[in-house]
Amino acid sequence: MKIALPATRLFTLVCLVWLSAFSFSCGNKAEDGGNSQMISGTTSKIWKASKETTASGDKDKLTSEEKQEQIQFFANGNFTQTSETASANGTWVYSAPNKTLSLTYANNNVSENFTVTELDDDDLKLQAPDGSTLTLKAE
Repeated sequence: MKIALPATRLFTLVCLVWLSAFSFSCGNKAEDGGNSQMISGTTSKIWKASKETTASGDKDKLTSEEKQEQIQFFANGNFTQTSETASANGTWVYSAPNKTLSLTYANNNVSENFTVTELDDDDLKLQAPDGSTLTLKAE
């Protein structure tokens, strides 16, 4: 058995500490459901679609029009959804314990409910009731 030199042990210890810190910082997704401010920022935040999958998990290619669509969540609970040809608005509510995001559109009382499967300050992944998913990136 070879005894390690003090410098080698110190180097190994520093590498282990660095690796542990890096591992924890990379896993910065909100396991507990995060919070509403991660979705809206302090005043508002704009999100754009980056990836979509079907209910069976297959990739569903975003069209150029879908890539231009955006949704802006305001901290006061309102949202605006825009595309090149239309816009809609309404109110939103996020339940962190249940990991659900509900959008209620104005003037028609239509509500859409999603399960939030991933959430951090830059990424939001929504799962629709049919199992399809939409991944959004913050602008």
